[in-house]
Amino acid sequence: MNRICHIDIDQRGLVPPTPAIEQERRVAIFDLLEDNHFALPARDGRAAPPGPYRLHLAIREGRLVFDLSTEEGEKVGEFHLSLGPFRQVVKDYFQICESYFDAVKRLPPSQIEAIDMARRGIHNEGARVLQDRLDGKAEVDTATARRLFTLICVLHWG
Repeated sequence: MNRICHIDIDQRGLVPPTPAIEQERRVAIFDLLEDNHFALPARDGRAAPPGPYRLHLAIREGRLVFDLSTEEGEKVGEFHLSLGPFRQVVKDYFQICESYFDAVKRLPPSQIEAIDMARRGIHNEGARVLQDRLDGKAEVDTATARRLFTLICVLHWG
């Protein structure tokens, strides 16, 4: 029950994604829906709203918005996160991804592997930032945070 069952990304005002970015989004959503842990905390002496949850993810007024409802569509919460803590790690992630995709075309496997390790490290850092920002708002495991970070990167595209 502590999971996300549906994800909707608000693309209003966003630059249309490239095919590669669109593929990253599709894969992240598919993987996230297959296996995730997402739980809302109890508040003010009341039990946490039961999951599974529908997540509407957006950027509004310069903030990352998590809009949550039950599987049936009843709103259970919304929280806004500052994008500031994500900016550098998203920038670093896009840069290392460009290096990786370029390397795949022209470098030997050993060099590709080194760049991929760096890419995974930056991705893990983004997941840690997200987990820190969600503290007290939602509980996510590392794999879920990694996939959600990918979606945050997609929202930053452009």
